[in-house]
Amino acid sequence: MRSNRFAVMRGTALATGLLLALAACGGDDSGDKGGDSGGQTLKGVKLEVAAVWTGAEGNGFKKVLEGFQKKTGATVTLTPTGDNTATFLQTKIQGGAPPDVAMLPQQGVIAEFAKKGWIKPLSPEVQTLVKQNYAKVWQDFGTADGKLYGLYFKAGNKSLVWYRTKAFQDAGVQPPADWASFVKAAQTLSDAGTTPLAIAGGDGWTLTDWFENVYASQAGVEKYRQLSKHEIKWTDPSVKQALKTLAELWGKPTLMSGGAAGANSLLMDQAVTSVFGAEPKAAMLSGADVVSANITETKSKVGTDALVFPFPKTGEKPPLVGAGDAAVMLKDNKGSQEFMKYLASPEAAAHWAKVGGYISPNKGLDVSNYPDEVQRTSAKAVIDAGDDFLFDMSDLYPAAFGGTKGSGEWKRLQDFLKNPSSVDATAAGLESDAAKAMKS
Repeated sequence: MRSNRFAVMRGTALATGLLLALAACGGDDSGDKGGDSGGQTLKGVKLEVAAVWTGAEGNGFKKVLEGFQKKTGATVTLTPTGDNTATFLQTKIQGGAPPDVAMLPQQGVIAEFAKKGWIKPLSPEVQTLVKQNYAKVWQDFGTADGKLYGLYFKAGNKSLVWYRTKAFQDAGVQPPADWASFVKAAQTLSDAGTTPLAIAGGDGWTLTDWFENVYASQAGVEKYRQLSKHEIKWTDPSVKQALKTLAELWGKPTLMSGGAAGANSLLMDQAVTSVFGAEPKAAMLSGADVVSANITETKSKVGTDALVFPFPKTGEKPPLVGAGDAAVMLKDNKGSQEFMKYLASPEAAAHWAKVGGYISPNKGLDVSNYPDEVQRTSAKAVIDAGDDFLFDMSDLYPAAFGGTKGSGEWKRLQDFLKNPSSVDATAAGLESDAAKAMKS
């Protein structure tokens, strides 16, 4: 999730570098299906990789970097970017000290950076691996002006609702399949004395996920893609209808942990704890597959204490909205090229998949690498979606609209959560912000 973005629980650590110092000995035995960099080919080479991931996600990515270091002999430094990756990288680039490789959580930023000449196209060898291991939709997401710049290493299924099993059992509630049943289940939980929802409005990107899931199912795939490209305005009736649908839940403060005010200050990691921690305060939360990694940091167990159901449909079909983080090269050197080749392989993806809290869009990765059936099912849904996968809409826009804390879509939806009756004003504000961002 976001952002996140695929971006769930990315933390606030802004350490300038986390050096992964490992002994450069021997190759990796996880099995390489394409992208073999050879043993110790990069001994003495130093590589800086910038990514938004910290906490559970950061630990998973470190496993990938450790595998690369053992395989090639390179030394890799992981630099956390903070939530605003685009701004962080722009500062580094303009200061003359960009990292070698960066993981971009927003597809729109790939196009922005490519236009400015800040990132380098992938080599023909890496492009061949991408075409071999990825559905065309993921290739398209990484392409700008006809050139492939981004290699999508991490995907996310954001059309999920996680729930505490005992809370549902105690209230006699079954996982709902449609929106009307979802609202009814929330009210039943409330009547049984359990606050139904933990909405992490303090992380504005989570609210964009709510909107996108409602909109994708209700308005349909074609409208979703049109709005993603700003081919229709945010004042379109379909947008207002989605906001009205959200208001059916968001307009009832008693259904949210902490009410509207509490929801707007709640962060995603806090929301997970409020549902699955030792002293639970809510029964469920909407969140991407990566939530599973954070649940493991509580005493709850995914698959028994913590279960998941697809985001309820608001139209004919349930939504399947997701996100992805793409690796891009800011420096074209041997270390960067070898690292990109490694990331394009199922081998690299397997390192993180085994840890959990991760989905790879690499169709060459065997789903048996995921630690439990919940994650295997979620990962399979992303792969099976193929070219019908809908990318997180906020990530398709320039960061000024879809990926900046305290402004753009994040702020407009936070304000709407406070006042769900302001449908027209919210739509007008979203359109104003989107139009301005698209012109810049």
